Amino acid sequence: MTNQALRFPDPLLEKARGVRIFFLDVDGVMTDGGLYFTAEGESVKKFNSLDGHGLKLLQRAGIVPVVITGRDSQALRRRISELSIEQAHYGVDNKLLMAENCLQSFGMDWSYAAAMGDDWPDLPVLLRSAFAFAPAQAHAELLSRVDHVCSSLAGGGAVREACDLLLMANGYYTSALNEVLS
Repeated sequence: MTNQALRFPDPLLEKARGVRIFFLDVDGVMTDGGLYFTAEGESVKKFNSLDGHGLKLLQRAGIVPVVITGRDSQALRRRISELSIEQAHYGVDNKLLMAENCLQSFGMDWSYAAAMGDDWPDLPVLLRSAFAFAPAQAHAELLSRVDHVCSSLAGGGAVREACDLLLMANGYYTSALNEVLS
């Protein structure tokens, strides 16, 4: 067995065990939350490669990442496509309804769900999920209500931290690491 450097408290791992679907916001979660526009009005976003690799690892482990975002842009669609995330919903006003529809389509209930958000529109999904994450700079109302506040910032590895916790909780982290080391 690999001597892994990363550890999470056992109660967190136990609470996250059984998660099979991971709902994510984008701005302020997968990005730093800044809204960048070119002179032509095109949206520009900065994504973190650590986050992307974590999402790919989740998919290999059978945990479905689902992006539900209130915004839409070509930059975002390109990144989601590069990550082969099949469940992505753009320009969504009612994130709760979309999450419930996704759960229903997968034949799951909230006990299988984890979610990560940074601001009030994400609260309904976070509060119903079996496990809730927030990046370090999320709004105070979220920070006080989630199961785990990531030590990393949004767009700076917070999503990867959440992915790593989910991978560990569900028994995939060590085997994935050993695969790379062998």
